[in-house]
Amino acid sequence: MPDSLLSRSAESLFWLARYVERAENLARILGVNETFSRDSRGGQNWMSVLQLYGDEARFKALHGEASAEAILRFYVTDAGNPTSIVSSVRAARDNARALRPLISNEMWTQINVLHNRMGALGDDALAAGNRARLFGQVKEACQTHIGVTEGTFYRGQGWYFCRMGRYIERADQTTRLLDIKYHLLLPDPADVGSPLDVSQWNALLRSAAGYQAFRQLHPEGITPARVAGFLLLDGRFPRSVALCVREAGELLEALRSRHGLRGGTGAAEELDRLRSLLGTLSVAEILERGLHEFLDMLQVQLIAVTEDLAGTFFGHQAQSQSQSQSGPSGSQSQSQSQSGSGFEWWPPLPPLPPAQS
Repeated sequence: MPDSLLSRSAESLFWLARYVERAENLARILGVNETFSRDSRGGQNWMSVLQLYGDEARFKALHGEASAEAILRFYVTDAGNPTSIVSSVRAARDNARALRPLISNEMWTQINVLHNRMGALGDDALAAGNRARLFGQVKEACQTHIGVTEGTFYRGQGWYFCRMGRYIERADQTTRLLDIKYHLLLPDPADVGSPLDVSQWNALLRSAAGYQAFRQLHPEGITPARVAGFLLLDGRFPRSVALCVREAGELLEALRSRHGLRGGTGAAEELDRLRSLLGTLSVAEILERGLHEFLDMLQVQLIAVTEDLAGTFFGHQAQSQSQSQSGPSGSQSQSQSQSGSGFEWWPPLPPLPPAQS
């Protein structure tokens, strides 16, 4: 691979990684919600998945009632839904096809196998007894793709864009996985710490592939504050927001310094600001100010990073207010509208003034 990289190739690599990561994390979210929905509030719990992705209107227009079966079809096999696992895998393959001269044969073969497997899914794959196995297979296939990429892809500029896309997407999706528990908090404070509450936090950790690591760090047991702190702030856990933000920032800095790429200052500043915030706040401060609001702020800031990268390296006009995350194929995962930097509408603690935009 030459040192210079076409902007469209950089973009395709960035979104190839993001779509694979998105498919894996959607499988994780659906898997953890499958566990959560076994309580008496099952219907509301499935609705929360639609709320997390901002898909209520689109889903209602197509399906009406938010049943478990309809939502699972919508998010797994519905090729007309751009946020479904099938659509994400298809978009990843489309980007990989545009990259055939650049990526390894092993990467191309593996993504094709996953694409064909997802295209062959029938209704029986979403039957109650088969869902856990299906979600496990999707996660395993996506993890295989990451391993094949790490083992075969040349370490040029494209490798940095690929990894940067993966970490930005992973950070965003970790906030959504944690936010789903926020939507499912039990209404009676007396139930907090109950066996059901603990089992849900347990399932959340397992869905984030963090149960063993968490128990090593906290052998004394599971509490909501410990789990939130682990997934948000622990810089040693591969799926934590803190680690993903740090890695994305270091990859961007390496691109700019080692490869002499200009621009990306706005994205670098946003990532540095997030890294500083995640390294300064305690989980107690986050919970005091509002976990849901903090997660929303993180998602908006990650969208701002993506928009700056698009405007700088991919030849797109950066979107100022739409806050939409979409790849070259037109797939869109969520849409939010917030004004300012994202820190202005999240109430600051007295010792920490709001970051300047």
